[in-house]
Parts: sequence; structure tokens; C-alpha cells
Amino acid sequence: MKLLPLAILLSAAASAQNTGDAIYQKNCARCHDQGVERAPNRAALKQMPPESIRTALVSGSMSKMNFGLAAAEISALSEFLTGKTLAAETKSDPNACPATGVSWGDPFAKPSWNGWGAGTTQRRFQPAAMAGLSAAQVPNLKLKWAFAYPGVSRAWAQPTIVGGRIFAGSQSRKVYSIDAKTGCTWWTFESDVPVRTAITIGKTGDTWAAYFGDQHGNAYAVNALTGKLIWKTRVEEHPAVVITGAPSLAEGRVYVPTSSGEEVTGANPKYECCKFRGSLSALDAATGKVVWKSYTIPEEPKPVRKNAQGVQLWGPSGAGIWSSPAIDLKKRVVYVTTGDSYSDPPARTSDAFMAFDMETGKLLWSRQMTANDAFIVGCGSPLSVNCPEAKGPDFDFGSSPMLVDLPNGKRALVAGQKSGMVHAIDPDQQGEVLWSVRAGKGSALGGVQWGSATDGENVYSAVSDVGFGGGRPGLDPKAGGGLFAFRLATGKLVWHAEPPVCTDRPQCSPAQSAAVTAIPGVVFSGSIDGHLRAYAAADGRILWDFDTIREYQTVNGVPGKGGAIDGPGPVVVDGVLYANSGYAFAGGAPGNVLLAFAVE
Repeated sequence: MKLLPLAILLSAAASAQNTGDAIYQKNCARCHDQGVERAPNRAALKQMPPESIRTALVSGSMSKMNFGLAAAEISALSEFLTGKTLAAETKSDPNACPATGVSWGDPFAKPSWNGWGAGTTQRRFQPAAMAGLSAAQVPNLKLKWAFAYPGVSRAWAQPTIVGGRIFAGSQSRKVYSIDAKTGCTWWTFESDVPVRTAITIGKTGDTWAAYFGDQHGNAYAVNALTGKLIWKTRVEEHPAVVITGAPSLAEGRVYVPTSSGEEVTGANPKYECCKFRGSLSALDAATGKVVWKSYTIPEEPKPVRKNAQGVQLWGPSGAGIWSSPAIDLKKRVVYVTTGDSYSDPPARTSDAFMAFDMETGKLLWSRQMTANDAFIVGCGSPLSVNCPEAKGPDFDFGSSPMLVDLPNGKRALVAGQKSGMVHAIDPDQQGEVLWSVRAGKGSALGGVQWGSATDGENVYSAVSDVGFGGGRPGLDPKAGGGLFAFRLATGKLVWHAEPPVCTDRPQCSPAQSAAVTAIPGVVFSGSIDGHLRAYAAADGRILWDFDTIREYQTVNGVPGKGGAIDGPGPVVVDGVLYANSGYAFAGGAPGNVLLAFAVE
């Protein structure tokens, strides 16, 4: 082979850099260099693997904002921003489990954590028999193994553990079945686009299926033993649709929620903001056929006004469902929580609890917790001409409603909100408010972000309230965080654990955005600072603290690094604590690992 002269190679590299720089300045700097909320700055982008940026532009969160870039331009931009060369894709898996033809039998005969909340009531509590881990043992937890998702900057899909196997999606489009004890890979399935939802396992006919959604509105059923596709159904056609909430399964139907990225694309002054409406679809679990579909906003969007550039604006819109639905088999109802509106007029069903009939999808009632909340990214910035006149605070619900029983014989739906409030309402009285208490200050990225937990006595809510600045670029190391315990029956404060002090490391924040998980006597909460901590359920004392931001030797041989902990919470099954680390979003440190901890 003839070798190219060094001068030619250097010239080609410089050309690629110049191309990437020009593409960035033309299309990206407007947000990423101007401090637009949720847009990582150049320092944060530089820490990511180039494969992660390419995936985001091709099929992920930025695919609707890539301005028609060609594949070569996307590659040049990815390499320019990170200063790293894109790796060639490989199809082989050196970590494959031995082909022994293992049969499951009844996978639920073993301890499990199924879906988002360890059950369709979404309580995020694991009883002692399932957890296999006591409060006395927690201080002795040690890292057992680490698995790395290749080419990603976020470990953003909470793992499901059923039948001794882990099921997890990824930012790279791959869905994995991993051995829960060793970390070897049973199979991988490649979806159309990234998969962020937790996975729900259930039986359909003679087959065990894994149900999940992707970031383009597709719901899937995959054979849980083999990874072969059973069916795929597109539940929403809007181009900005995403599915982040795990599908809920009950009595042969899969309930799939949708939200969207239109809150981001709506910031483009040339974009006709906004037409997306959140929805909940009931699918036949065996075939994927849509049985019914209900929108969170009953009215179709209509022309409202034109922006300063003469572009038509639409509304009402928004009220996406970001979290997993709760199922009430007693009353035959599906409960969801909704996000904010994107445009005027603000919807009456945004930032709300909603109840739908399981059989028909009919809306039974809704209870709005924050009115007039219409918002898009960039509101308040002179760059935004599509900001709704309402200019709401962006107080979404990102948390699933937890269906709980109260000591007085009543029931409640409990969820935390980005407003910083935690609410309990009565599902049997049209959502009548039982109590509301403040946990955090609240903001567009603050309050209670991704989920609380309850052990039947208390509700445990972690607070984000992430801040920026604080005397240095990026995240404020002194803003946010804290864990609260409220009495389930009354909302009375039981204890408050102050956020631990942040270190001097870059991209450090004490904000606790990730979902909380509880076992008897213990509450687990991760932080943007990369620490995973266990708190005593009785008084909030820290029992165990592990700093996940480090490099790992992984069982699958892929370079692994921990980062910020955000989004999904840890899960505890059969004596093992499983947790993701790495979340490059809004300044958080990137990472790509699934960690397993056990008592030696």
C-alpha cells in the first residue's frame, strides 16, 4: 500500500477541522455558545465521544435540528467538537454468554424489578424478599462488575431485571439482554433510533416479550429470550415525538405514553410552533395493534398568531407524558402525569394528573397543578421569537404518579413536580388535593425531576434545583440537591438531608435529579456530582457513598467511564444494586456505564 505523505495527512485533518468549525459556527454556536438552557457548552461537548454526537444528530435528540447536514458534515462536526476520531463500527461481541440454550421457565419465580417502578403502581420500592439486601449490609457494598455502552455519553435507560437477566436500552440504538450475575451479553437488538425507556417484561401466548419505546414514537415487542422482533408499532406520527416513559403492561395490553422534543425545535424562528399533543395508546400485547389512542389535549392545534418573522404559530400544544403510567386494576383506570404546554393558549391539561378508562381510553378527569404554563427552550432570550405570551415557568411533571394506599383506608396518587412541590391527590374523588408540600425552589431544570419512592410510610423525594455559574463556567457547585422524607398520610416533613458539599472537580453539582429508589430501611439517590448514596430511611443519615466518576475495566472490554447520575434511578434485585452512571446533559459529566454492586 502506498503511504500518503505526512503533509497531505495533516492538510486533510486541518481541512476536516475547518469544515467542522464552519458547520458549528453556522448552525450550532447560536445555542451552545450563548448559554441557552439545556444546550451543553463547548467544554461539555469536548468531553463526549464523537459517536455520541453523531448519534444525537442522526437519530437522537438533535436529529430534528441538524439543518440537513450530510453524513460527512455530521462526522466532521462530531470530530471537531470532541477532538477525537470516530471509531469504526464493530459487529462482534467478545462478551457473549455461552450458548447453553437456557430456558426461563417462570422468570418471575426469581426476584425481579420489572419496568420503571417495580410494578404498575410505580412506587419504586423493593420489598425485602425481592431486594435480598438489608440496611445493615448496605455499608459493605462493593463494585462487582461494570458494563460499558459503546460510543455514548449518557447511560440513560434504567435497567430491568427479570429471570436473572438485565434488559436495557441505550443511546446507541442497541437494546441489551445481559446476565445479571456475570454481565455477559445474551443478545442485542438494534432499534431504529435510541431507546431511553425502561423495559417491561410480560408473557404473550407462549412467548415472553420485552416491551419498550424509542425516540421516534415506535413501540416494540421483542422476544425476551432470543432478541428477535415480534412486532413494532408507530404510535405517533409527529416528527418530534419521543417515548421516554416505560410502557406499562396489564391484562394483555401495553399502555404507551408519548412526549416530544418540540419544546426544543420550537425555538427555531422558522419553525411553526407548535402542533404536538401528548398521547396515551393502548396496544394489544400480542400483535401491537392499537386498541385506542387518547390525546392529553382534546382540542386540535389551530392558528394563533404569527411571529416577528411572519411564521405561523399554532396552539394549544404540549402536555407530553414523560413518565410511565400507573395502572389501577381495582377501578380499571390508567393514570398519567403531563408536561407543560409549548404554545398559546396554555392547555388546561398540562402540568396535570390525568385519568383514562382502561377499556376505552375515555378521559375520566384531570387535575392541573400549575396553570398557564406554556414554555419553549430559549424563552426569555432575545434569540427566541416563538416564546408563548404566557411565558410559563416550565413546571412539568417528569415523575410517574405513584398509586398508594393510605392508613385511613383511602388511596392517593403521589408525584413530585419541577415546581418543587410534591402532591398527593385522591383518585377516587376526581383528583381532589389531599396535600401539597414544598421540597425545592423549582425551575425549568429544578424541583423534583424524575421520580420519588414510597415504602408505604413515607414519600422520599430528591431535589434538582440545579444552578449555573456560581463564579465559574457551567454548573454552580453550591446550588441544588437535598433529599426529603414526607409522611405519606399527611405530607408532614419527617426529615431533610442537606446536599453533600460539591468538590472542586469541573462539572460538579449537588443537584439530585435522578429518580429515587427505596428498600426497607434505605433510600438510594444519585447526584449530578457522580455520587450514588444510600440514606437511612429513619433519619436521612448517609449509610454508603460511592463516587462513580472514574474509569472502569469493563466485562465487555469497552472503555468505560462514570459521570453524572441523572434520569433513571438504581434498582435492587437479589442482593445486587444496579445503577447507571453518565449523563451529558445541561453540563453534567458524560459517562457510559452500568454498575453492579454487591456485598462481598
